[in-house]
Amino acid sequence: MTGARFLPVSWPMAEKFWWEVSMEWQSSSGGPSAVKTASFQDAVRMLNTLQTNASYLEQVKRERGDPQTQLEAMEVYLARSGLQVEDLDQLNIIHVTGTKGKGSTCAFTEHILRNYGLKTGFFSSPHLVQVRERIRINGQPISPELFTKHFWRLYHQLEKTKDGSCVSMPAYFRFLTLMAFHVFLQEKVDLAVVEVGIGGAYDCTNIIRKPVVCGVSSLGIDHTSLLGDTVEKIAWQKGGIF
Repeated sequence: MTGARFLPVSWPMAEKFWWEVSMEWQSSSGGPSAVKTASFQDAVRMLNTLQTNASYLEQVKRERGDPQTQLEAMEVYLARSGLQVEDLDQLNIIHVTGTKGKGSTCAFTEHILRNYGLKTGFFSSPHLVQVRERIRINGQPISPELFTKHFWRLYHQLEKTKDGSCVSMPAYFRFLTLMAFHVFLQEKVDLAVVEVGIGGAYDCTNIIRKPVVCGVSSLGIDHTSLLGDTVEKIAWQKGGIF
């Protein structure tokens, strides 16, 4: 699952908080590339104002008749963030889905490859204690400082590129997926292990066009309102990452 705990913050409050932080950028460091006054907790607080996973999954359910709707929206966010889908080919991604055990499969895979001397990235969900656990370099959650830097760079870029034809900010899980791609590219990992959030065909991680390996862990009946009520239907959804 991609569940997380969210603060009860209204969108007007989020806009106010964003304005306050952006003013701090301008006065302290000349821009978002060197955020000095916006803390890790500020970043987490703003992240928690994004569309909740529950409402996002309802949106997926409504739009699941056309999976391209989801993938095309994610590609737009990726482009607005300054990347193209072709840029993700550099990451040598191992893309893993499944009903049970996909997180463990990813963790074992990352651990084995890291012990062969490769610099690894690992994107997973949910987190246990802190959200930065979802994005790891060489097995370790990225630091609060690195999380804060990449969060505000991405947030600022998406704010700068919004217009009337699109929602300015992606949902919580989509945002973190975008952020993970940016972190892995900036940190120049040798490979990235990416865990699907839910399903496969409609999942926002499925903008990856050239994974070096796709993996499917054990299958079972889960999320039937989104993925179908038989193993065959669920398998079709999971197989969408190939």
